[in-house]
Parts: sequence; C-alpha cells; structure tokens
Amino acid sequence: QVQLVESGGGSVQAGESLRLSCAASKSSYSSGCMGWFRQAPGKEREGVATIDSGGTTSYADSVKGRFTISKDNTKNTLYLQMNSLIPEDTAMYYCAATLRLFARPPMESKWYDYWGQGTQVTVSS
Repeated sequence: QVQLVESGGGSVQAGESLRLSCAASKSSYSSGCMGWFRQAPGKEREGVATIDSGGTTSYADSVKGRFTISKDNTKNTLYLQMNSLIPEDTAMYYCAATLRLFARPPMESKWYDYWGQGTQVTVSS
C-alpha cells in the first residue's frame, strides 16, 4: 500500500514563499515517478512539477523559474519550494506517485496511481 502525506500549505501574501512536503512510504519512493499537482475551484487538476527516481524533472510553464521540486532520499520526502507566489497559484496541492517507468516524468495526472489528501495554498494580493 502506497501512502502519501502532504504538509506545508498555508496563506501567504504575493511575493512570499512556501515549501510543501510529501512524506512517502518507501515502496512509492524508491522507483517510478512522483509529482505535485494542483486544482483550483472550478478548474481541472493540473501538473505543477514532477520528478523521477533518477532526478529528472518536469515543470509547468507557469511555475518555471519560481518553483523547484526535489527529493530527500534519506527521509523519503518530496518537496516543492514555491517562491514569488502569485494569486494564480492559489489551489489545493496534491502529491502523487506512480511505480510505472517513463522516459520523462509525466505531467498528466492520469499516469499517477497514488494520491495524498492535499494541502491548501492561498496567495493574496
């Protein structure tokens, strides 16, 4: 059973930073891909950043240069460092994982089999 638990969300002002964390069971962490997705009210879930077991990353154009995805292998934890936050970043953020292998970590949510409960990020102007 793969378990993912997010933390680190909150309410901030535009321009500020947040770091999201996702604690993963070892079985989900050691292979495949992991990623961060977000869903704003009335919108579809979208990929924010993904990473594979080798460290290859993919980012949505809207967050490139502002967000950084990383992993701490010693803690089985996935991170999303979010800088220069803007109101459009407001959403529920989800951690996801798949044990399947890809040439590059996919940004489409349909490829991910395991999901956390989500953590809310609210950015005010």
